[in-house]
Amino acid sequence: MPAIVIVGAQWGDEGKGKATDQLGDAIDYCVRYQGGNNAGHTIVVDGERYALHLLPSGVLTPGCTPVIGNGVVIDAGVLLDEMKALADRGIDTSRLLISANAHLIASYHVTVDKVSERFLGKNKIGTTGRGIGPAYADKISRLGVRVGDLFDAKILRQKIEGALEQKNQLLVKAYNRRAISVDDVLVEFLGYAEALRSYVADTSLVINQALDAGRTVLFEGAQATMLDADHGTYPFVTSSNPIAGGACVGAGIGPTRIDRVVGVIKAYTTRVGAGPFPTELLDEDGERLRVEGGEFGTTTGRERRCGWYDAVVARYAARVNGLTDLFLTKLDVLGGWERVPVCVAYEVDGKRIDEMPMTQTEFHHAKPVYEFFDGWGGDLSGARAFSDLPKSAQVYARALEEMSGVPFCGIGVGPAREQTVMLRPLP
Repeated sequence: MPAIVIVGAQWGDEGKGKATDQLGDAIDYCVRYQGGNNAGHTIVVDGERYALHLLPSGVLTPGCTPVIGNGVVIDAGVLLDEMKALADRGIDTSRLLISANAHLIASYHVTVDKVSERFLGKNKIGTTGRGIGPAYADKISRLGVRVGDLFDAKILRQKIEGALEQKNQLLVKAYNRRAISVDDVLVEFLGYAEALRSYVADTSLVINQALDAGRTVLFEGAQATMLDADHGTYPFVTSSNPIAGGACVGAGIGPTRIDRVVGVIKAYTTRVGAGPFPTELLDEDGERLRVEGGEFGTTTGRERRCGWYDAVVARYAARVNGLTDLFLTKLDVLGGWERVPVCVAYEVDGKRIDEMPMTQTEFHHAKPVYEFFDGWGGDLSGARAFSDLPKSAQVYARALEEMSGVPFCGIGVGPAREQTVMLRPLP
């Protein structure tokens, strides 16, 4: 049975939750493999809207076991609040499993994140200020605190002391802030220990045993390809690896176990935060996309920057992820335009480039080369077969598929689970 990775093929907010939701009861395990509460999935089920930040999308599927893998950084307070909010709405979260090796976000990570971003001034990255970057930095610097450390107070104190010895020097001497108390952080963390204990497991073992038993396991990341720390628009990226290869590291499975990699991509493009964005629209069309597409962050509420579909980005995402399928979302948002541009290449210093520029400088200077397609009118939300779409919408979708070099498995025509045209099954 398949191990499926679902990954964003642009800068995030493509609708990965909707794509995940299409698998429905076919999923036995849904594994979040990277990121923190700096991203979110908005999922509509039976008319109910759910905003998830740390919990995997599979938590909304009865019988599915949601798993938070070792590659995730966890704000325990946020996680517990999210679990309670779902429980208050009748959603069972008791099956959740959390990797003992996942790193924890501490209050000092949030503090460092906010003050360091503020001091960067015009060079700021555009972080969410939730401590994700500093938590990953501590992980790589071997100063991190992991979930399993919550259950040994002696080790926990030693790790907090080690982290704060460095952090307090930075806060006091560089940022003129008050030092953070080891005891305060220790008390906070120990307060989470009993609340989380029953959920903590060797998730790598559980996932591999599930695959051995023929279960269907879905791996989902936060953020997306163009925000990958290695393969995205560095330095305007997240602090981990959302690409499909990150699922192996962030969940503890070997690459030979993955059967299918599904990229999720919007019929246009958005991004949040600073950084280059060749097709960005700073005019009425951009505002219209933002309003009609509901382009406001699930986690932050920030307005998303909007632009036309970028086939160069799509081809790049196909390459670095090894995509087997693309799931196109929000085709319905484009209804009503007389014509719809698509970026098919870039012009950099007078030369046409059909693939992703190699350097940051080139990408900053990239200007989109557009092809134009006839628009379509009417409401697409009732379409359930490809033939239900207006002819010009069909032409647009097939053109994107050909330019991207990956077959489409589905097309989203509205936010609800059933508002989808499935072209071939996902499992």
